[in-house]
Amino acid sequence: MTSTPAPPKDHGRAGRNLPAAIGSAAVLLAAIGASLAFWKTAFLLIVAAAVVVAIWELRQGLLTRDIDLPEQPLMVGGVVMVVVAYFWGAPALVTATAVTGLVTMLWLLRRGVPGYVETATASIFTLVYVPFLGSFVALLLAEGGATDFDRWDDGVRGILVFILVTIASDIGGYAAGVLFGRHPMAPVISPKKSWEGLAGSVVSCVAVGTVLVVQLLDGAWWVGVVLGLIAAVMATLGDLCESVIKRDLGVKDMSQVIPGHGGLMDRLDSLLATIAPVWLLLHYTVF
Repeated sequence: MTSTPAPPKDHGRAGRNLPAAIGSAAVLLAAIGASLAFWKTAFLLIVAAAVVVAIWELRQGLLTRDIDLPEQPLMVGGVVMVVVAYFWGAPALVTATAVTGLVTMLWLLRRGVPGYVETATASIFTLVYVPFLGSFVALLLAEGGATDFDRWDDGVRGILVFILVTIASDIGGYAAGVLFGRHPMAPVISPKKSWEGLAGSVVSCVAVGTVLVVQLLDGAWWVGVVLGLIAAVMATLGDLCESVIKRDLGVKDMSQVIPGHGGLMDRLDSLLATIAPVWLLLHYTVF
């Protein structure tokens, strides 16, 4: 007797396995919190590992289009970019990015002429999208001093503000979208994303950003408002861009490394889009 396979579980309008998603998020946040609390430089290991995994995920996705990213130079260069950004700042990051891009293009010469431009273009896209944007986390962390062991210096506080305000965008958008979502924002790209969800993101980000900037960073209230607006808009755009990438590649999730969330890139999309303008704002208005 053959049995009929069980239908896939319906996870509701949000499309997530909420208990698994909450559990995974709790574990990740605990690891991040522990690294920042005991020795902030250890947080770089988490950032570097995330860069490596994200590059691997993008390579797996691009293989569906027969584009084979050169993992070795991108991964090694990506880790170097994170490290130099932390210890030597933005000029070193720009230099490391340029060198990694050149090395990657030279690396591809060994494969010959066919497909060179396509693969090189995808490689530079990956370089900018993942390790370059991800290295701004290291720049933010270094605001308190790259070798400082102070548990609550400016860099640690800045990272906490950045992470929490981005989480507020996700939670506010999720809650408002599920409860009130009626008007799709981009139905072709992301059917579940609504204008009501964006409004929820803005409200939650502005509220959380204002409180955190004033209380944690001793900054002006208006900086928190601007921070919240930036986070809400950029996090939403980052999520939409990731949705476009997945639809173009024909994949639902970039991988299944995080239960309830899919791939790491499915969680990093909003963070990567948010970090650069957040660092710029805090660098020139608070630190």
